[in-house]
Formats: sequence, C-alpha cells, structure tokens
Amino acid sequence: MTTSRRRFLKLSAGGIVGLSVGGVSLRAFAAEHVDPENPQAKALQYVHKSAKEGQNCANCILLQGNAGEAWRPCGVFPGKLVNAEGWCAAWAKKPG
Repeated sequence: MTTSRRRFLKLSAGGIVGLSVGGVSLRAFAAEHVDPENPQAKALQYVHKSAKEGQNCANCILLQGNAGEAWRPCGVFPGKLVNAEGWCAAWAKKPG
C-alpha cells in the first residue's frame, strides 16, 4: 500500500510543478509588443514595418510561434512580441 501512496504523491507533485511551469509559458504568449524606443530595440534598429524588400520578421529564422500571426515571439527579444512585418539588424533569412 505504501508503494501506491508514494507513487500518488510523486505524480501529484509532478503535476503541480507541470501546471506551474505551464502557467509561466502561457503568460509568455500574453507578452507585450516590443517598443521600438527600448534600448535593445534601438541598438538593433527594430521597426514594426520593414522598409527592406524581402526582409521582414515573418521570413526570419529567429521568429517563433505560429505562421500567419501578426505578432509573434522572437528569440532576440525574450518575453516580447514582434510584428511579423517588422525588421531588425539581427534578421537572418529562414532556410527554404
């Protein structure tokens, strides 16, 4: 009987930790947009609308999230969302 009780407690503790971590990752998707006036954004020349033909966040390898969404997470700006039509100096063409 103690083996079952121990297993239950371990699974319960794991579930609580999993829900906590899951809550943190869900909050990341509710992040705010990158402010072009932010010092890091300024240093990387980030803009919400790219002026460079064929270069925007949507076709950058650093952009994360689901294709087609207007605002998505970027590896360069943790916890922030960038405009898929935006651009910054860290832009690197997505393969393919």
